[in-house]
Amino acid sequence: MFFADLHIHSKFSRATGKDADLEHMALWARKKGVTVVGTGDFTHPQWMKELREKLVPAEPGLFRLRDDLERDVQRQLNESGFSDSAAIAQQAARPELLQGVSRFLLEVEISTIYKKGDFTRKVHHCVYVPDFDAADKLIARLSRIGNLASDGRPILGLDSRHLLEIVLESSPQSYLIPAHIWTPWFAVLGSKSGFDRVEDCYGDLTKHIFALETGLSSDPPMNWRLSQLDRFTLVSNSDAHSPPKIGREACAFACDLSYFAMKQALETRDGYAGTVEFFPEEGKYHLDGHRACGVRLTPPETKELGRLCPTCGKELTIGVMHRIDELADRPEEFTPADPQPASRNLVPLPEVIGEIKGMGESSKAVQAAYDQALAKVGSELFILDQAPPEELRRLGSPVLADAIERMRAGRVIRDAGYDGEYGVIRVFQPGELANRKAKSPLFTEVQNEQANAVSRMPRASIATSSLPDKKLRRPTFAGRKKAHQ
Repeated sequence: MFFADLHIHSKFSRATGKDADLEHMALWARKKGVTVVGTGDFTHPQWMKELREKLVPAEPGLFRLRDDLERDVQRQLNESGFSDSAAIAQQAARPELLQGVSRFLLEVEISTIYKKGDFTRKVHHCVYVPDFDAADKLIARLSRIGNLASDGRPILGLDSRHLLEIVLESSPQSYLIPAHIWTPWFAVLGSKSGFDRVEDCYGDLTKHIFALETGLSSDPPMNWRLSQLDRFTLVSNSDAHSPPKIGREACAFACDLSYFAMKQALETRDGYAGTVEFFPEEGKYHLDGHRACGVRLTPPETKELGRLCPTCGKELTIGVMHRIDELADRPEEFTPADPQPASRNLVPLPEVIGEIKGMGESSKAVQAAYDQALAKVGSELFILDQAPPEELRRLGSPVLADAIERMRAGRVIRDAGYDGEYGVIRVFQPGELANRKAKSPLFTEVQNEQANAVSRMPRASIATSSLPDKKLRRPTFAGRKKAHQ
């Protein structure tokens, strides 16, 4: 099994980090335990130039970093304590665990804005192609419609149905997945500028849509309430605008490592193993509200107020829960007779550690504890989704073990997001950590034999992909020349 995050943005998209380059994407994918990441933004001419210069073919339809750049990434991991011999031994023991490699898949998010049915429609789409030839064909067509150099996520005055047609004509293996389908402003089913049915957006070509991205503010069980969505595979991705956000949501695959096997798994669900997700309340459009006035409302409260802000009288932003209520033909908690592959709700590890230590997730202390956790246990997704809590206790972190157990059981405190404001998920009650030395090192000092307990963990559980920097140092990749030049 391996994880894939297929919705990413590069440094050429708006509101992204300057380090959103291939090297940092590969580095953070290793730390997160994500095997395949989308390149993002392949229609942008400068980014495409970098993709051609830095990537080389790997498995069918996938790419990897050039050898010299891969060595740079490996060097950063080695300097942080990464052991090649241990990684090789662990990978040999369980070759199906493909977390020790970084692969790229050509991907771009495209925004279409157009008039249809007397309304202005704004819909985002994730587009995937199997090779650079297909990418070139797509770019040639789209460059006649809009300016692809203005943003890594291009904005085109183009009907979504026509975009899908152009994608399909670029290659028989190219495909399109509607992005974050419930986001109010830019989504196929969004409350502000979307449609009531997927078919209303893509028309006669809807049969070529086989998957939908649920977005951060919903999860698969929420989407099960709509029978119209039953035939679509539900996927989740990070929509990361900076490399450290990679893997906050991801898809799990149990198929061959290739573009074509992954596509087939999404089409048939054979080889598709589900998703890891935010708790949907953490998404920034889960509930209704008006952020400028600090007003957050549930759907019944919004209806009572006539959809107007009780403070200023302006129209409220209708959130994902409300929009699903409007379109649903099934009750809450409905489970289909043949449900899709499992989804697991997780809280990003820096947020968990930040709560334990009573500090912001970007603080140096939290980042140091995060690195320590990865060094002792494995990749972030392994820690959150697979690591046995008893092993965390044996390694000297009972408070983290308790947090992981509660999170996996869904025993969390949910402070829901609204109108562009992220929600907050907590695992401990206020004051509960006061007597647990929350501000001490995350892992207490343990005897050598106890510290080596990780070696006794099941071989499947040892993540070879994600060992941290012991010191808080920014990886440096700039200035490297091609090895063959």
